Amino acid sequence: MDHPCPDYERKLSQGRPVIGIDEVGRGPLAGPVVAAAAYLGDAQIEGLRDSKKLSEKKREALAPIILREAKVGIGRVSADEIDSLGIEPATKLAMRRAVEALGPLEGIDAPLAIVDGNRPPDLGALDVLTEVKADTSCPSVSAASIVAKVERDREMKELAQTFDAYGWHTNKGYGSKAHRDAIVEAGVTPHHRRSFLRNIAC
Repeated sequence: MDHPCPDYERKLSQGRPVIGIDEVGRGPLAGPVVAAAAYLGDAQIEGLRDSKKLSEKKREALAPIILREAKVGIGRVSADEIDSLGIEPATKLAMRRAVEALGPLEGIDAPLAIVDGNRPPDLGALDVLTEVKADTSCPSVSAASIVAKVERDREMKELAQTFDAYGWHTNKGYGSKAHRDAIVEAGVTPHHRRSFLRNIAC
């Protein structure tokens, strides 16, 4: 399924209100993992897709629309926390923080969280359904993926202004050759995930 479908989302949720949850940043060598939780309600937002299938320009155009038209919570987990917890628990923690930031949905009974992937986080009293590639099939999850991606990219661009040797404004902390070479030459920053750098001489 290339485009998210409200009917498919309603089928998955059996008609329950949906909070879509997705994360960005599991694989980079630097920076946080960021998750978003999005409740669209009756909002009709054109152009929603998996954030990876959208250009940066399109994501940046859609994100403020989503934030205006939907209710969204954002959660982040720092590089230090990732090193302490491991990436899988850190990812689930980012999702919990996103749901906490979303807060209660007034007048909405028994919402269901649809989470992209196949490893359900513990979201307390909130029921969770995992769906592989939900960011391509469910509008709420697509919206979450776009907001999380834009938020994380923005943070990496801001960090790049201070730590300008690593190319984070373009590689967003992922392990490009230039980034790896910069780690060897310039060393490790407080924003690097040291547990991800074991095969890099630094």
